[in-house]
Amino acid sequence: MIRNFSIIAHIDHGKSTLADRFLERTGALSARDMRDQVLDSMDLERERGITIKAQAVRLRYEHPNGQTYTLNLIDTPGHVDFNYEVSRSLAACEGAVLLVDAAQGVQAQTLANAYLAIDAGIEIIPVINKIDLPAADPDRVAGEIVSLLGVDPAHILRVSSKTGEGIDELLERIVEEIPPPAGDANAPLRALVFDSYYDAYRGVVCYIRVVDGELSEGESVMFTATHERHPAAEVGVLTPRVEPVSELHAGEVGYLITGVKDIGRIRVGDTVTTDERVEPLPGYAEPKPMVFSGLFPSDGEDFEHLREALDKLRLNDAALVYEPETSRALGFGFRCGFLGLLHME
Repeated sequence: MIRNFSIIAHIDHGKSTLADRFLERTGALSARDMRDQVLDSMDLERERGITIKAQAVRLRYEHPNGQTYTLNLIDTPGHVDFNYEVSRSLAACEGAVLLVDAAQGVQAQTLANAYLAIDAGIEIIPVINKIDLPAADPDRVAGEIVSLLGVDPAHILRVSSKTGEGIDELLERIVEEIPPPAGDANAPLRALVFDSYYDAYRGVVCYIRVVDGELSEGESVMFTATHERHPAAEVGVLTPRVEPVSELHAGEVGYLITGVKDIGRIRVGDTVTTDERVEPLPGYAEPKPMVFSGLFPSDGEDFEHLREALDKLRLNDAALVYEPETSRALGFGFRCGFLGLLHME
């Protein structure tokens, strides 16, 4: 009983606050542990009040019909600079909540993210947020959503992430309208690496979506891009705390640690499998940088340290591109490409 979904929206339309309400309503965190923007962990995210990195969290939801469902929420950024993060998140989902501000209406990133979801072929649940605002005009915004998606106006939910109004109905709709993951539990393992980061103690940590088969702790797994085998030292889920489990099944979202310290060996978009004859999952289109900047160490001896830092950053941010360059004035450094100014920051 699994549902995998993302929340997509224009920047500052209340996406992280809605994620907080989901965590609260499903009991994922106690009232004592709750803080604003729980899924926004980077300093810049909390400082700017925006989401930059995709985060995955498992929620346990008890439906009014008496059944218990596992909801995997994959949070996404709303800024245009981080479209690549959004497309990666959607590849791991069967549905998306399209959130629109009741005062601002449909904005540029609303359109861009809606088209990403349509291209991904996933179910879209349109939702008008911030209906508690004095400037809210949900009827006008509903008309804009109808023009965008061609849905019945009565089908558009109206909620307030701040007050919690309409959140329970939205959770019910997620279960009822987003299809369960389609995958063959008896087939050989195929899992998509949709994000990763580097941990100084445990090495590369991969966020994965198991598409077929199951992944068990301790078994030997292969990354299809390099054909290298490594033991699955630890597998688990985020609730949002890290919780190791013995195995992950088809349709589930979690993390995988293989103990790999060499950053270049694991790529976002790669397929994890146990059978080398398995056909890899389709990866991601390479992002195109729009803004370029030269990075040079203040001390020439730190060149290799800078390269190492960029390698680790690249693991956590697959949209970053860089190549060595030389300057007569500054010495050896790197020419870096970013998706936009905020991405560069």
